[in-house]
Amino acid sequence: MKSQVEVPQERDAIADVVIVGSGAGALSSAIFAVDQGLSVLVIEKSDKYGGTSAISGGGIWIPNNDQFKKKGGNDSFEKAMVYLNASTRGKVEESKLQAYLESAPRMVRYLEQNSRVRYAVAEKYPDYYPELPGALPGGRTLDPELYDTSALGDELSNLREASPTTLLMGKIAWTARDAHKAVSKESGWRLMILWKMLRYQLDFRWRKKHETKRDRRAALGSALIASLRHSMLDRDIPLWLNTDFEDFIVEDGRVSGVMVKHDGKPLRISARKGVIMGAGGFEQSQQLREQYLPKPTSVEWSATPEGQNTGAGLIAGQKLGAATDLLDWAWWTPTMQVPREKKARPLFVERAFPGAIMVNGEGQRFVNESEPYLECGDAIYRDNQKTEGQSLPAWVIFDGHFRFNYAMGPLMPAQIMPDSRLPKAWRQSLYWKADSLDQLAEAIGVNPKGLNTTVDRFNQFAEDGEDKDFQRGANVFDRYYGDRNVKPNPCLAPLRKGPFYAMRVEPGDIGTKGGLVTNEHGQVVREDGSVIGGLYAIGNTAASVMGTSYPGAGSTIGPAMTFGYIAAHHIAAVKPKGIREPRVEEEAVA
Repeated sequence: MKSQVEVPQERDAIADVVIVGSGAGALSSAIFAVDQGLSVLVIEKSDKYGGTSAISGGGIWIPNNDQFKKKGGNDSFEKAMVYLNASTRGKVEESKLQAYLESAPRMVRYLEQNSRVRYAVAEKYPDYYPELPGALPGGRTLDPELYDTSALGDELSNLREASPTTLLMGKIAWTARDAHKAVSKESGWRLMILWKMLRYQLDFRWRKKHETKRDRRAALGSALIASLRHSMLDRDIPLWLNTDFEDFIVEDGRVSGVMVKHDGKPLRISARKGVIMGAGGFEQSQQLREQYLPKPTSVEWSATPEGQNTGAGLIAGQKLGAATDLLDWAWWTPTMQVPREKKARPLFVERAFPGAIMVNGEGQRFVNESEPYLECGDAIYRDNQKTEGQSLPAWVIFDGHFRFNYAMGPLMPAQIMPDSRLPKAWRQSLYWKADSLDQLAEAIGVNPKGLNTTVDRFNQFAEDGEDKDFQRGANVFDRYYGDRNVKPNPCLAPLRKGPFYAMRVEPGDIGTKGGLVTNEHGQVVREDGSVIGGLYAIGNTAASVMGTSYPGAGSTIGPAMTFGYIAAHHIAAVKPKGIREPRVEEEAVA
């Protein structure tokens, strides 16, 4: 193949492996590659490292993991394969599923033994499709432990800050296990919250020193990225910020490097053995959204960092003839727009709290509000097509009792944050409030008769404990975020107590699902299955190994890190033809 760019004799930098991106998949790939004896350079387009992973929950879905087994959990490769085949509906090559299931536990085991990354098993977090064969009621999702960011030193200032949605009161670190204890109101949840708030308040010297509200402790995705970056510092792995990938360098039909702009200056970076693309998907490109995703679509609905994932890896891969798949899918989640916030707020769990429902413009329910967020986002699009545009926007409706006891998006429970303390800019833009359902329906443009009929029917379901329309609360996943104090169904409570509230919801995302097709080694392939030499893709740059499904919490980051592990080992084991040895260290950029 003819070179895509003119390649000079002298390069600006050179390494065995160049990794594009700085999310969990990219940073862990760097660690794996260096530990295999390879020199590595990681590049990141923004002035902060961490990507979407840093603002995520940081969980990883790892079937048959060691932590669960140590606690007496009963899982196996065979059970997980049955479940993955069922959830992906046979649309993913079994060789890729097998590679994932075999390597995922090894990957975590390696990090636990050789890095600062620490995970704990979420024993009660069920797989997302509990009705499918091979599903487990818990134990396959691993939750990052808290991490003391003071150990990062100056690199802390370059870490992408956690999303307020992942923090207690928008500022205090807690694990996903802590959050579940609070929202499901398990015994001792109030004491746990008080202790975390007290610990945060007493650490005032740290906040004064850093002039920030940031907790010394990182949690969730922020903890994962911080511990990975610390592990990179232990190995002196270079990470260049403000380095924007533009294209591949191709020689003799093989990817041999990348063209970038570093602080606005064009540079050529050689990769002797391979390039790993971990640069995310294309959800922040309105043009690519319009080209591939269901309509209507908007970058404003995405919950990912503004302007980051714009599809550069996808476009460059397509120029090389790479096959693509799943481009019409995203990791859907309902989102809402909060005034003065730069990105949309995802509704991961609040929909499951008893006493809230989602309706379309006709005032009708169209979804089990407690189901996984991917299915909920997809349901908005499906109902919008069915009703000829009546589900965009959709609306989440709740009453005064719900408002007092539960959170919804940025609205903390009224017992903590009464309406009088809410920003005035939120009224009639983030939330609508009325004394009756008729008034609320008129305010938001929803059919009042339909809304009243829906609420009356739902209230009867709540009393009986059975949702005859959508079976909400009928399985272990639905009940995971239900309120155990609500009987007979922890996911169902009537809407009777005024005032009534409405919040606008769009089918947002936490990234796109489609991308470059890869094989079981993480290598990018063409339509005929042939390999594009020297090119690997992981995370949302690659078409998801999960197909159109979301088997469990951590099904995005888990595969990204696992295929980073696979790619690093494959690169170390393969000596491409025409690559000269011995190694030459990369040159520093002035």
